Amino acid sequence: MGFAAPSFDLTGRVAVVTGGNRGIGRSIALGLASAGASVAILARDANRNAAVEEELEAFGQRAFADTLDLTDRSTLGPAMEHVEAALGPVDILVNNAGTADISGGILSQDEEAWDAALAIHLTATMLLSRVAASSMKERRGGKIVNLASMYAIFGAGSLPSYGAAKGGVVQLTKAMAVELAPFGIQVNAIAPGWIATEMTAVVRDDAAWSDMHAMLMARTPAGRWGDADECAGAAIFLASDAARFVTGVMLPVDGGYSIAAPSCSH
Repeated sequence: MGFAAPSFDLTGRVAVVTGGNRGIGRSIALGLASAGASVAILARDANRNAAVEEELEAFGQRAFADTLDLTDRSTLGPAMEHVEAALGPVDILVNNAGTADISGGILSQDEEAWDAALAIHLTATMLLSRVAASSMKERRGGKIVNLASMYAIFGAGSLPSYGAAKGGVVQLTKAMAVELAPFGIQVNAIAPGWIATEMTAVVRDDAAWSDMHAMLMARTPAGRWGDADECAGAAIFLASDAARFVTGVMLPVDGGYSIAAPSCSH
């Protein structure tokens, strides 16, 4: 029996990345385009969307951006229709969009902020996946990649809404993976560790968070913050034919944070 070399080529594929106009989402969108995919981004900021759309087109790929609020359920179906009209049927869906509400814990948790966190991280992921999977099922193939977090497995005392939502994303990933496998659809999750983005800037730059910053770096065997672009490789792998027999997993991209004891030091 010969050896079939794994292919990471995404030429001819159409990908959608939510929250694809900054941070990890932007890096994943650019990574997918670099691998040959036509990429659509769905996000709220029209100016950022336009800037990233130009970056995507610089790879020589078709690109599309739709400006919408992913917590508004009525916009999700039409948004996917807009993508298909512009680029064609969706082969890859990356559910990345999200926010972090540092409430301090459930004793001070605002109910509206709680609802918003679940709406963007969990409900939008389910609804967009349902739309995409319905089409993928007819074509007997597709990839859904969800963004989880280390807080899906560790307690998030100061961010209960974020932790609960990301834990839900992991379980939703597993449920969809089981359901959709017979149709040739793989569903997986990426769990970033501490990545240098706008969302985490306060921990890196604010002196009030210096103790937490020191603890995180001591806990991370790699000894540094991750770069958003370092999540793109995982997304390309999971979106490609190289991962055809990989489904239902949560892939950490965390410099070893998830495997190190809290007392880890260098």
